[in-house]
This record gives sequence, C-alpha cells and structure tokens, in this order.
Amino acid sequence: MRFITKNYSALTAAWLFAVGAVQAQTVEPVTNLSTIEVRDFIDVAHRGASGYLPEHTQASAVMAHALGADYIEQDVQLSRDGIPVVLHDHYLDEISDVADVFPKRHRPDGKYYVVDFTLKHLQQLTLKPRVNDKGERRYPQRFGLATTSFKVQTLAEHLALVKELNRVRGTDTGVYIEIKSPRWYHQQDYDITAAVMRVLEDAGYKEGALPTPIYLQSFDPETLRRLKRQYHIDYPLVQLIADNSWNESSVDYDALRTYAGMESLSSYAEGVGLWLGHVLTGVKDGEPQWSDVLSNAQRAKLPVFVYTLRADDLPEGVESHRQLRGWLKQAGVTGVFSDFPDKK
Repeated sequence: MRFITKNYSALTAAWLFAVGAVQAQTVEPVTNLSTIEVRDFIDVAHRGASGYLPEHTQASAVMAHALGADYIEQDVQLSRDGIPVVLHDHYLDEISDVADVFPKRHRPDGKYYVVDFTLKHLQQLTLKPRVNDKGERRYPQRFGLATTSFKVQTLAEHLALVKELNRVRGTDTGVYIEIKSPRWYHQQDYDITAAVMRVLEDAGYKEGALPTPIYLQSFDPETLRRLKRQYHIDYPLVQLIADNSWNESSVDYDALRTYAGMESLSSYAEGVGLWLGHVLTGVKDGEPQWSDVLSNAQRAKLPVFVYTLRADDLPEGVESHRQLRGWLKQAGVTGVFSDFPDKK
C-alpha cells in the first residue's frame, strides 16, 4: 500500500495483517509479516459491482469478486428483528418493490423503512436498480432487466460468500463494512454497532485471526471510538467525512477536513474516507486541481480512500474513469471506491 511505502509508522502489525494476504483455505494468524503482499493501491467495489448489477445484491458481490476488486463494500442496516442486512438506505423505496408487496407498511412520511420489516419480510422483496424520487432509473444505461429476482442479503451471508469465493478462487479479497447511522438507530431503540460486532465475532473476525482482510468505517466518530474502547478492534477503522448538508451526523465535517481535524481523528482512526467532490476541485488545462484536504490528511499521516468513482457519471473535465483513478493514485491516495472495480 502507498501509505506503507511512505513510512506511516503509526500503523500497527494488525493493520498490516488486515490489509495483507489472508490464507484462503484456513483462518490462522499470519506470523511472518515479511510474507504479506503489500498493495500499492486499493480498489473497493462500491456496493459490489454496482455499475453492472443492482447494488448490494449477491450477484453484484460475486461479480465484484470476479472482476478483481481488492475489497467489496457492505453498507449495513437493521431489520425489525435486529439482524444486520446489506443495504445502503434507511428506506426501501428507491431500490425495491416494497410498495407493491407491502403497500400499507410505510411511515407517515410515506417511506418504507428497513427497520420496520423483519428479515422474513425483507426477503420477500425484490431488489431493483436504483430510481430517483420520480421513479426514474438513476443510471438508465445500467442493468435494468425487471424480471430478474435479486434478494436482500444479511451481513452474515455476505461475509460467508466472500470467504468461500476466496477459498475456491485462491484470492484474499476483503470486506469493507460501513456501520450506517448509529445515532439514528439509537433513536429507534437499536444498537447497530453491537449487532454488527456480534455478526463479525460469529464469523470469526477476532483478535489474531481474520477470515478475510477487513476495514470498518462510519461517518460517526463516536462509533469508531467505541469500537476501539469497548471492542478493542485491532483491524483498521476509517473515518468517513461527509458534506455538512447531507446531515449524516451532528459533526462539523468542514472542521474535520482541516489539518487540525485530521490530527484529531488520527487518534482513533487508521484512515479517512473523502468524498470526491471535496478532493477534486476541478480540471484546468487538462490537469486535476486538488483541495487542501489531501495534503492535510498526508500531513496527519492518514491513508485516504476516495468515494465514489463512476464511469457513467464523471466530473466535468475528466475524460475517463481510468484517468481519474490514475490522477488520484498519483496524488498519493491509498484507494478508491468505484461502481466499476474493473476499470483500472
């Protein structure tokens, strides 16, 4: 990885292990760190290979694995019976047929929330390509076959799937898990962090032995601190930084993007996830223009992951996904989240 070659000494051997090669057929700790493969750039499949198949479906995860993604992302929501499921949004309206299957199960705001449905009910739904609030497909050129049935998957199922694909393919693809909106879930009387940790522990993600490489990420700083303090996590944690207008939490993300902010989060996180719109400010005379946030992170010795690259939705002035990925790599970024993990 790029940050290792720059001698970011604050990272631990556990971090190296989580990033490096895990034995495909056994779950045993690595004892010789010199044998670990160190990648110079990491490609994370954003919600699976979501540029080709509906996001967070089993098929999308399998395709991402086959396309050679280094990590596959799992966003986590909770069912009514407290089971972690792999979905990005609190609600189901834009990515499923919930309004057809359970027309009366919406809240007063008209939305159908994941947490209002048991796993059994969630599994009756069919996942579809994402639509906007007008019901129009967000990315019209992507997969759109309505007769194909994609189902909601649990986090446990996704973890088992990646592990088994690693075994049969002889690879070390990792998982990149986001704990979604822990404060919102607390308001609903759920502890999503504890629920995720139970699944991880049951799947064998314990001190000294990991079934696959793993990152955990969250937009909420207190959640990451809790993972260190209560669960003694020894694999890498990544602080996601949003735009304040997204209302991800009460945190001032503008302040976190400063050098002082980066220094503060380096006390509990081993990396930072930055939105592409905060990193690339434009293209001038064919050259990328970067904001100060990259240098702030580098000064704080924090590896940077940038989200999200989309070959069918490029920033103005960018000619191709490959060009954008190459620019970010040259700028010292550790890795990127992409809907198209094969476009390198």
